[in-house]
Amino acid sequence: MRPTPSLTRNITCVGAGVIGGGWVAHFLARGYDVTAWDPAPDAEQRLRRLVDAAWPALTQLGPAEGASRDRLTVAPTLEEACAQAHFVQESAPEKLDLKRDLLARIDAATPADVVVASSTSGYPMTDMQTEAANPGRLLVGHPFNPPYLIPLVEVVGGEKTDDDAVAWASEFYDVAGKSVITMDRELPGFIANRLQEALWREALHMVANGEATVKEIDDSITEGPGLRWAFMGPCLTFALAGGEGGMAHMLDHFGPSLKSPWTRLEAPELDRKLYDGMVQGCEEAADGRTIAELVAERDQGVIDVLRATGRLPRGRNGETA
Repeated sequence: MRPTPSLTRNITCVGAGVIGGGWVAHFLARGYDVTAWDPAPDAEQRLRRLVDAAWPALTQLGPAEGASRDRLTVAPTLEEACAQAHFVQESAPEKLDLKRDLLARIDAATPADVVVASSTSGYPMTDMQTEAANPGRLLVGHPFNPPYLIPLVEVVGGEKTDDDAVAWASEFYDVAGKSVITMDRELPGFIANRLQEALWREALHMVANGEATVKEIDDSITEGPGLRWAFMGPCLTFALAGGEGGMAHMLDHFGPSLKSPWTRLEAPELDRKLYDGMVQGCEEAADGRTIAELVAERDQGVIDVLRATGRLPRGRNGETA
């Protein structure tokens, strides 16, 4: 029997990398009991380091009552990890055959009716649920990195997913403190990744052609439109560019420029020169800061923006930190 979202307590996270570990940290901070499994021999050590690194930021946000890193269990097998699950979040590498096989194994090991969500960043669930005996409970719950801070999760089922599973997952994520977009149709890459990918491809083109450096590209966003995007999306932002006439005036005035050759949405060839240029450019932009230092800086920045825009995650009783 599927528990109600508000009574769900036991979370299983399959995959303990950056995304899976971020989910673990999020669920622990929300007061859940979390069981994790990852086949890598050093998975538990890496996972606990990731949770420890995330905990200072989560402490600032105000963990739920009873939240503790001690409520994390790392299971030795997938079957043991899923045996008592009320909800499963899969975050394995983006390999379609791996996803298909793993979701089928999770389905076989998990109690009946329990919803299983995949963190996939691009595969439609229709393509991933093909080998599962009970595909009706499999769906996508796509987060943004780091899942313990970025509120967004995009929820969408596949062709064989039951509507009530999608509704349950959307309500559960909301109870768990996420900002949910429930999509009514599958779209490769979903919504946010498609927008992010377009920006990323254009950045790669500019680096490949020597038109801008990595730092210039990053600064152009953090010091420019990114400041607006923290609280207003691109559509409303452009509507304001039309003044009192709104989007209609903006389209009348700027619409013809859409035919200008400003963007190149086809991906550039990722040759050695571009590869090296991106790696070196990021090292220069980091200016001596380690990955751990950059993660802490990013986390604090996200918290500051959420606080400044009044969108800190809600507690179980609706309060904010």
